[in-house]
Amino acid sequence: MLIAEKGMDVKRVAQELYSHEVDWVGFYREIFGLRGLVRRLFSTREELEAFEQTEAYQEIQSMLARLRECGPMEMKPDEPTKVITVRLPKSLHESLRVEAHEHCTSMNKLCISKLLQFIESERVPTET
Repeated sequence: MLIAEKGMDVKRVAQELYSHEVDWVGFYREIFGLRGLVRRLFSTREELEAFEQTEAYQEIQSMLARLRECGPMEMKPDEPTKVITVRLPKSLHESLRVEAHEHCTSMNKLCISKLLQFIESERVPTET
């Protein structure tokens, strides 16, 4: 099956989930999560990166963004909240703080928005 066809399948499932007013966490888990549809259909990094270039992917990301606008996520026992600590230079922290202010949002929401995006392999430094 071609990338575009698989992408349309993902979009169809995403639209169905979206129409059932699932929260953004459930939507993310079912579509993009570790056992989600995207990971099952696009098994290689190359396929995943090709999917990320499609219109279907952009539309699914828009659905996710709209779901996140619905308010704070509800705490559920099947999806506990986890905390991570990220070490970053002061200049990057300041930039994120200003960017969050410009978007009228919190740094937490801004960082989650950034983390929800897939990134190309060559943009991720490897551990040496």
